[in-house]
Amino acid sequence: MALPLCDRVDLIVSSCFLAILSSQPSIALESRCCFGVLVASIRTHHRRKAGGDQFDSSDADSVSSVSTGLSELTLGNETEYVNSQEFELEKYIDALYEKRGSTREKALSGLVDAFEGHVLHIFVENKYITLLSQYINSIKRGSTKEACLASHAIGLLAITVGAGNSAHELMEESVSQLSQALITGSDALKKSSVLDCLAVVTFIGANDLSETELSLKTMWQVIYPKSGPNVAPVKKLPPAVLAAAVSAWSFLFTTISSWRINPDKWKEPIMFLSTLLEDNDRSVRIAAGEAIAIFFELGILDQNDHVEIDGVDHEDSKRGVFGYMQSVKAKILFKANELSVEAGGKGTDKKNLNDQRDLFQKILDYVQTGECPEISLKILNKHSFLRASTWTQIIQLNFLKRFLGKGFLKHAQDNELLHDIFDFAPDKSRSLSSLEKKICRSEGEKGRTQKMNKDRKLARFSRMTFGCASSFVG
Repeated sequence: MALPLCDRVDLIVSSCFLAILSSQPSIALESRCCFGVLVASIRTHHRRKAGGDQFDSSDADSVSSVSTGLSELTLGNETEYVNSQEFELEKYIDALYEKRGSTREKALSGLVDAFEGHVLHIFVENKYITLLSQYINSIKRGSTKEACLASHAIGLLAITVGAGNSAHELMEESVSQLSQALITGSDALKKSSVLDCLAVVTFIGANDLSETELSLKTMWQVIYPKSGPNVAPVKKLPPAVLAAAVSAWSFLFTTISSWRINPDKWKEPIMFLSTLLEDNDRSVRIAAGEAIAIFFELGILDQNDHVEIDGVDHEDSKRGVFGYMQSVKAKILFKANELSVEAGGKGTDKKNLNDQRDLFQKILDYVQTGECPEISLKILNKHSFLRASTWTQIIQLNFLKRFLGKGFLKHAQDNELLHDIFDFAPDKSRSLSSLEKKICRSEGEKGRTQKMNKDRKLARFSRMTFGCASSFVG
């Protein structure tokens, strides 16, 4: 049985709307208000062809019903993406319980991508402990790939939760498990990922110096195994892993600047880092240089025998610490000068070489003048720049850029944790398209330009809709 014309018109126009929505969503959504008029126009056109000129009251009803239906459809489309994303995330979480390792790896990869590309505060509000538990299980029982993904996921979870009680709970629940994975594991890549993770959860969740120092000590035992209780021969970390490990340690070390420091406690790290300046791998030398820059900024290498040192009361001991630091400082500056002018040989990675030269020249300039380099990153527009103007901020920025990868910009824009770390507030009100900027140049032109643009869209929409409708009822 054929449908009445009024019902056919409703179906036709709704179908046209859906077709246009899929290809030209902005036009369809902005022009939905004219659908009722189109319904009446199409009906009137066919009624006149049939010989009737009277207005049918069902036309008015259709105008209202179609407009209401399309408004509901629009609202649904606005929330569809959010619901779809949450559904996908829940599927990934369910897959973490599967026995097949490849299934868990795929789920972890999906979660990592989601947490890098979005700031999912609301989603994790009541799920972060559940997620943490499954991530730790993957570190314990999974393959190297699974453990690396899970470690990264824990760090992203901490960054998403942000500073506060929840972050401290995450740290308390994970530190012992992560430390155990570092001590007992032998896989270099897994260790590197766990080190990054431990640095992030402690950086965000630690409430006092003792918690930070505990994680720093654990990490240092991986970087410099002889300093730990396990004195048996340990396989040397690959250069890339060693560089990443030193970078993670430096990132966490930046947080102690607000507490009083005993230079005697940091003699071993300073000495070992100074030896890394001689390493054959340039990435290791750069990582060591960044760590040493923090020691310069904290003044640890500039202590004198008149300065009070926590835990060191005897004058002879103070002079011993002072003399040791001065000798190490001289050695570091001599090597820094060499690295700042190092010549590149055949096949040298020029970018890496330039990065090394630039870093050590900046360290030398800082020691001589006290002026720290400044980094500015464009986040939204020319009015929203994230600036790092201390060595502490530069090391934090470099690490978080590496850890967040392609998601750094999104988190810099929307994550309050990063805003607090870098004292940065993006000015989203100034983030305008080129068209919007032109419109805003003059209040007088603003209304006229907007009206012209709207008229063009409506005209284009009408042509598309009548063309679509003709194919149904022509």
